[in-house]
Amino acid sequence: MLERTLIIAAIFCSPWLHAQVIESTHLSGFGEAKYPANFTHLEYVNPKAPKGGHVTYGAIGTYDSFNRYGSRGKPGAMTGELYDTLMFSPTDEINTSYPLIAEKLRYSDDYTWMEVDINPKAKFHDGVAITAKDVEFTFQKFVEQGVPQYKTYYKNIKSVKALNDKTVRIEMKQSDRDVLFSFVQGSAVLPAHFWQDKDLSQPLSQPPVGSGPYKVDSFKPGQSITYTRVKDYWAQDLAVNVGRNNFDTIQYDYYRDDTVMLEAFKAGEYDLRQEGTAKFWATSYTGSNFDKGYIVKEEISNTMPRGMQGFIYNTESDIFKDPKVREALTYALDFEWMNKNMFYQQYTRTSSYFQNTIYQAKNAPSAAELEILTPLKEQIPARVFGSAYAPPASDGSGRIRTQMRTALKLLKEAGWEIQKGVLTNSKTGKPFEFELMAYSPTTERIADPLKKNLSNLGINMKIRTVDTTQYLKRWHERDYDMIFSSYSANAYPSNNLKIAWHSHFIDSTYNQAGVNNKAIDYLTEQIDLHQQDPEKLKALGPALDRVLTWNFYAIPTWHTSRFRVASWDKFSRPEVRPEYDLGLDTWWIDNDKAQKLPAKRR
Repeated sequence: MLERTLIIAAIFCSPWLHAQVIESTHLSGFGEAKYPANFTHLEYVNPKAPKGGHVTYGAIGTYDSFNRYGSRGKPGAMTGELYDTLMFSPTDEINTSYPLIAEKLRYSDDYTWMEVDINPKAKFHDGVAITAKDVEFTFQKFVEQGVPQYKTYYKNIKSVKALNDKTVRIEMKQSDRDVLFSFVQGSAVLPAHFWQDKDLSQPLSQPPVGSGPYKVDSFKPGQSITYTRVKDYWAQDLAVNVGRNNFDTIQYDYYRDDTVMLEAFKAGEYDLRQEGTAKFWATSYTGSNFDKGYIVKEEISNTMPRGMQGFIYNTESDIFKDPKVREALTYALDFEWMNKNMFYQQYTRTSSYFQNTIYQAKNAPSAAELEILTPLKEQIPARVFGSAYAPPASDGSGRIRTQMRTALKLLKEAGWEIQKGVLTNSKTGKPFEFELMAYSPTTERIADPLKKNLSNLGINMKIRTVDTTQYLKRWHERDYDMIFSSYSANAYPSNNLKIAWHSHFIDSTYNQAGVNNKAIDYLTEQIDLHQQDPEKLKALGPALDRVLTWNFYAIPTWHTSRFRVASWDKFSRPEVRPEYDLGLDTWWIDNDKAQKLPAKRR
């Protein structure tokens, strides 16, 4: 048994109220845990995978910080993995975690407190033991100097206190299972002795003391970072780590743009590339190194949930406050023509924030959905009660006159009219113009057809490409009219949806559209309250999906259900891939394959 329930006489609030204390070696936020007590390794690893070798990856842009948690600065690749977390979440389960720094847990069944025992072997890279005091320090550091949404999300945590060196107690202001579990599942533990005199909100120019399987070995500021596997890593034999973290060194080299980075890959400057651009995949993966079999190109199918990628409006920008305006612009994106002429028919149109899951809205609302939505009737679009949202579709010819007429009709209803070829506000006389902020030339390429169609409506869409540091700063501050970005894939309706959509998190960088909507507040609150009610979530998920899509917070674009992977032929991998990830952390260097490659890429 993973869980053992002890009936104790812990008294809360009144002398006749008794609580149960649950002792556990796992936390499951959704469904049942997959792995039994004392499991030896994860299903998707090769427990006998050899360790060794060097792998180089490419990264775009630059970096100026080793602090993944700062409000300022561009953190370097993999800096978020310098620290171990209390628990580890496998990528073949949804929201379930197993011990890493934590060894075991005790918590009340009313979710008002939890005690976490720290593994006595846990230590930082400098040999200093990880203690409960470090957990306490980390919480306070994030509350005082972390990004604003951290303090907001964990507002129900009353205290995080070390009871002794190896036990920390979390007490809640009120019962809150999901926040309690989330804190313990995902919390990295910072070394107090390193961070106590540093500001967590600021960039860090030198590598910090970490605790994970890798540490920074060397770096060239803004150009490259090399990590080395910690040979005496304290947690390497834990069940969650067996068969993982197999490369001796991992290097990230930075390039100014994706085109340059692709050519560097083909020339042998780095080892593996996941391709995100359909044109590159269809036309650019050729050359002598492919002909010789040095580089292998694979499409690996998956059924993973897909995120909502698209041109995301900032609804706090005056020009995009009106839903009719936002809807009108969706008619200017001719996906079918783009898929045919630019993407080599590699993509499928995205239409949901729960794409490829059972929570995606389909057809008309069910009786269970109507029960949720009807009380919100005055606060939500009427079309929510009809068919599920579907983006406008064309015949792929490039002639979208019908769509453009629909767009103009909506814009006229919203107070815009064409004057001398320019779409103009009938009240203010101002022209319709806005800025799409980007950091990659690839974004410019896929935005150009949209820009052209909008110009035919008299709209001036300016594409402004900035460097990654400026982009990140403006993204944090929501200083843009529109960006090409995405919302994370949702395997199920989790309480994390509040961070992206609830008005309490309006300052969250995850609330990219700047949404402040009472109906969405209510739905995300209900999702939070019903995390342990799978049947209710089956109705709440599609209900939220309908409200989000019919409010037009983004122009949905496209997705693929394949990993497009090219690599220099030096890797082997387990037979089983994790359900929700490619699983690169389980791959290893196959020396027999590597010896057949040029010396530079062995």
